[in-house]
Amino acid sequence: METGLGSDPPTFDKNRVLDVKPLRCISPISSFPPFGSQVSHPPPPQPPPNPTGFAQFSQFYQPFFNPSIPQYPVHTPAKPDLPKKIPKTPSSTNDQGNSTNSSIPIIDSAGGSNGGKQRSSSITRPTKRVKISEEVRLSSQEGDSVSVGNVLMKFDALRRRLAQVEGEINKRPDLTAGSIMMAQGLRTNMRKRVGVVNGIEVGDIFYFRIELCLVGLHAQSMAGIDYMVLKFDQGEEPIALSVVSSGGYEDDVGDGNVLIYSGQGGKDEGDQKLERGNLALEKSLHRASEVRVIRGVKDVANPTGKVYMYDGLYKIQKSWTEKTKTGAGVFKYKMVRMPGQPEAFTVWKSIQSWREDINSRPGLILQDITAGAEKVPVPLVNEIDIGDRRPAHFLYHTGLKYLKPVNPLIGCKCQGGKCLPSSNCSCILANGGDPPYANGVLAIQKSLIHECGPSCSCYPNCKNQVSQNGPKVRLEVFMTKNKGWGLRSWDPIRAGTFICEYAGEVIDKDDRGGAHVDDDYIFNATHVGDYSNEWNYVPELIGEEKPVDLNEAFKPALPMMISAKKMGNVARFMNHGCSPNVFWQLVLRGQNEDSFPHIMFYAFKHIPPMTELTYDYVESGRMKQCFCGSANCRSFFG
Repeated sequence: METGLGSDPPTFDKNRVLDVKPLRCISPISSFPPFGSQVSHPPPPQPPPNPTGFAQFSQFYQPFFNPSIPQYPVHTPAKPDLPKKIPKTPSSTNDQGNSTNSSIPIIDSAGGSNGGKQRSSSITRPTKRVKISEEVRLSSQEGDSVSVGNVLMKFDALRRRLAQVEGEINKRPDLTAGSIMMAQGLRTNMRKRVGVVNGIEVGDIFYFRIELCLVGLHAQSMAGIDYMVLKFDQGEEPIALSVVSSGGYEDDVGDGNVLIYSGQGGKDEGDQKLERGNLALEKSLHRASEVRVIRGVKDVANPTGKVYMYDGLYKIQKSWTEKTKTGAGVFKYKMVRMPGQPEAFTVWKSIQSWREDINSRPGLILQDITAGAEKVPVPLVNEIDIGDRRPAHFLYHTGLKYLKPVNPLIGCKCQGGKCLPSSNCSCILANGGDPPYANGVLAIQKSLIHECGPSCSCYPNCKNQVSQNGPKVRLEVFMTKNKGWGLRSWDPIRAGTFICEYAGEVIDKDDRGGAHVDDDYIFNATHVGDYSNEWNYVPELIGEEKPVDLNEAFKPALPMMISAKKMGNVARFMNHGCSPNVFWQLVLRGQNEDSFPHIMFYAFKHIPPMTELTYDYVESGRMKQCFCGSANCRSFFG
């Protein structure tokens, strides 16, 4: 972390080793291709239609979008001075996940106009289906990797926006965002099915139960067992489709490929009954049908939260009953993972053992390549080659080294780190009136965002300086099969999470329009302009007009050239990807746009543990063969 404007962070010399470096010569991209980098599973067999009267979905169910239904414009009513909240209506949910009251409490229309800079902490909710451009209307009975990725991206963008502008007023922006998505038909894989769900890969992660509903992986928003009734020769029977485990590791046995799952119901009511979901699991046992398993595991970034990992298809091997401490009977089901699937939960278990003993990590070369420069150690691992091959010699540097003086920054005068829209914080006003982060993650991608910096009175204890505190996810530099060194994380990473800065020397362009053409570690952001609108929320969904300034490109006053060849940090190991999971964002620490912004990397989508982190290099001046392996690979980049 930089100690002050223009000051040099401490450097750490490494022993000179073999000159091995990742494939790179980069000028980063500023817009992103749609999701779909992974090859989806083939379509599963079509099950018989649901019998009449079967509850098809949970409390969030809405009819499939029909283009013939008239569309209604967004109505933005006059906003009162103070935000109001609709009182919560108690709702009960049965064990099939069908709510007796389908309404979800959301924030009523509130907030006033303030000249376009400061916004109220509440926004308008359209009560009717709004007219949304066709490229974002994603409803489909049959999904694929593109539609699944886009549904999740639009949901999380909407959730972040609600958390950004409503803050403490809305305690559950995920439920509000889910309700809006369902009401507008923004979902996919609407037809229930046994087995594989199109567009969802083993190991995919989710942060909210409603995400599982939106993509058709698990249709119950609360119940742990999802099932459907199918017709057989002998009549109709319930068949289990998926289960969500509670995350209780004491029920996991063996090597992580076995799950002991407890039935639903019972507790204070007495013995569990062999009905609904429990009966569906029993019938699936006798018919040897496949059941999707979603594991709920602890979120390392949020001790009170969970991450839901799709662990693939299981089969039920046996069932029995046990007595609880209170004497109630509980059904138990031994579920065994089907062979031949990619690893998912077993990887999670391995990572937990590495946390306890870093030396148990196979292929470990160094426990911390940063030599203590970062708050979180970054191990160096090589499981590909035999020997102690290491990256080329470089000085580990945590920030930017300026070769010329830079203009001083203007800071805010806020005290106590309370940089909020209501406080008239000059840094928040420079962002358009809203804080750039929502609960620690980037809310909206813009051409430039302003964080509070060393020149601000609130420094250093301010929530508006997320990217200045260094990486918080547990990163690992590892040897790839054909791209040199790469970067990945032990931790799951939520979309919008700050990952790291691109550190190095700030250099000038030469007469040929480039800088040190033989330098494969150049970050060329001279042509910064457009950025991705795909990642941002759809304003119509919450009654907002599209902000004009989102389309304005920031043109840096200084040449944006950074070299990480001689000095840099972990970002220098991040490889190119044609379907990237990381994007970069310009961040200014203060409000003087004539100063030098920083290049910060954020997660483009939810990233499972041990997934390589990549971003699109785009124009580098020299064509290089691409080995990213994505379905959308362009074969060459640059």
